[in-house]
Amino acid sequence: MKKNRKTLQELTIIDNFLFGAVMADPESCRCLLECILEIAIERVEIIPEKSLIYHPEYRGVRLDVFARDEKGTRFDVEMQVRKTRVERRSRYYHSQMDMEMISTGTEYDKLPDGYVIFICDGDPFDNGKYRYTIDSRCKECPDMEFRDGVHTIILNNRGRNSEEVSPELVNFLQYTKQPLDKCMEDSGDPFIRLIQDRIRWVKGSREMGERFMTLQEMLSEERAEGRAEGKAEERENLLKELVDEGLLSPEAAAQKLKAGVNSDKTAE
Repeated sequence: MKKNRKTLQELTIIDNFLFGAVMADPESCRCLLECILEIAIERVEIIPEKSLIYHPEYRGVRLDVFARDEKGTRFDVEMQVRKTRVERRSRYYHSQMDMEMISTGTEYDKLPDGYVIFICDGDPFDNGKYRYTIDSRCKECPDMEFRDGVHTIILNNRGRNSEEVSPELVNFLQYTKQPLDKCMEDSGDPFIRLIQDRIRWVKGSREMGERFMTLQEMLSEERAEGRAEGKAEERENLLKELVDEGLLSPEAAAQKLKAGVNSDKTAE
């Protein structure tokens, strides 16, 4: 049975599209970063070409929140719902941030600090922490900081150490678990109320509704494309095996391969 897709009205903050749309608001993003990092940030600039738009070099849509503050520090924030390891993924995002800045002329010694932040639905490390802060250290001298400017923050909305982090961060992470029928209830937390106001705006915006529909269409097309590519690769490998075993001539294999491609195009 085909799984029904959520509509925009059915999304909560843990859904990537709604999270990205909410945090595309600079003030919401600034408050989130202050809550996570527990530092004062004067202002945040959202980098729109890296958030919630279609990137020609990537399949689909980049749904991360990509921002910089008044000091030039870069922030890449992602809602991580899938149960996958985050270590290598964070490495990839850090490398993408650095390569983009270097490609635009930034010298190595001028690279600003970069934060990759994952907000996880569940604990990727099973240590019960709401927040895991990963900075570079020297193995031989653990107290010596390696000031490469690379920072990774992993947040877990099922933490058990509320006494070690701010109440505001706990409130936000608990909020990410709220079901649809609870997520808009009155909250005493100013930041949660700000998020709720932004959610109301997003869900009432015709432009955001159109973006969400376009995203759904693109994802469906990509899945269909992926299935077609998988079938084509499987067909090509099978024909190659038949040729290698002398059971089919190269000419006949080429004809069958061409016929298969045409059949796939007709099916589309």
